[in-house]
Amino acid sequence: MKTASPLARRLRNALLRWYRIHRRDLPWRREPSFYATLVSEYMLQQTRVEQALPYYERWMREFPTLQALADAPLDRVMKRWEGLGYYHRARNLHAAARQLATRDRIRIGDLDGCPGIGPYTRAAIGSIALGSPLPVVDGNVNRVVARLLALPVSPREKAGRAAVEAWQAANLVPEAAGDWNQALMELGATICLPRRPVCNVCPLRAACRARALGRTMDFPVRQPKKPIPHKHIAAGVIRRADGRILIAQRLPTGLLPNLWEFPGGKRERGESLAECCRREIREELGIEAEVGRRLMRVRHAYSHFSITLHVFACRFLGGRPQARGCQAWKWVRIGELRRYPFPGANRPILERLSAGKGSAAGRQPTALP
Repeated sequence: MKTASPLARRLRNALLRWYRIHRRDLPWRREPSFYATLVSEYMLQQTRVEQALPYYERWMREFPTLQALADAPLDRVMKRWEGLGYYHRARNLHAAARQLATRDRIRIGDLDGCPGIGPYTRAAIGSIALGSPLPVVDGNVNRVVARLLALPVSPREKAGRAAVEAWQAANLVPEAAGDWNQALMELGATICLPRRPVCNVCPLRAACRARALGRTMDFPVRQPKKPIPHKHIAAGVIRRADGRILIAQRLPTGLLPNLWEFPGGKRERGESLAECCRREIREELGIEAEVGRRLMRVRHAYSHFSITLHVFACRFLGGRPQARGCQAWKWVRIGELRRYPFPGANRPILERLSAGKGSAAGRQPTALP
């Protein structure tokens, strides 16, 4: 802010000084570049730093430059992203790379219109990599500011969001916007924690109203959580006489587009899981399969719902596969499965098949009624 008080200036300097001394040693900070920032920001959307780190390292080895990513086929990109979840990020990052790789020099306006770059990502990449004086607001910033102000409403509500944004805009250090934004986010990630904030070492503790009130854990104000729907899904590992397994590629729109999976779908009311598996295979691929014993159950959570995936060993009975409820299908050997990008819920199935366990890898299934 232009007319900052001496106290405000001291606090801003204290936060920046703390960040430059105590910030985590992360690879995109160690070797900063526009491309490193771009990749890290896409990966960190809805993913913790610790989880993203090994994926980032492998990604940069395979796609070391913006041009290398732009030139790569989408299937290869999706395979490298496999396991990180929220696969639309990989498709968006790939599309953004193709869009940005045509620029001789990248400016903040070039980010506009790139898929997956909303207000937060634009401000983060712009401030960190391009020196643009843009304030960022994410979950960590929300928590820090809500505690500093003892904000009486949730930052997720309109009034709370406006208060956080106004504070950030007023306190941004334009000449060091990237460090300022990262300092606030780092403070929320390592000190101003959701459950056990380490207030005694916080560089902003003198200005924190929540701490002064002795009510740190009351902020941010929480909105009541809505119940998350749970679905039961049946899928079949369909084995042909020659040992090959049938996989299907999901449609290019909707949930988990373009990924490969073991055919199946959601159970309908009054339907057994075996019946669901049979019906879904017929509807999706136009073939008949004998549904055998259940190989495993896999529980998996998405952002707005959770599932239990019931996996059955199935034997191919006849018919020519057709892409009815999918965009493609293939008969593959077990050793070839890992060449294809699968959703996270399918990974335990791949591991079991690769280990040679279960009916699909050996014995013929026993039919279920």
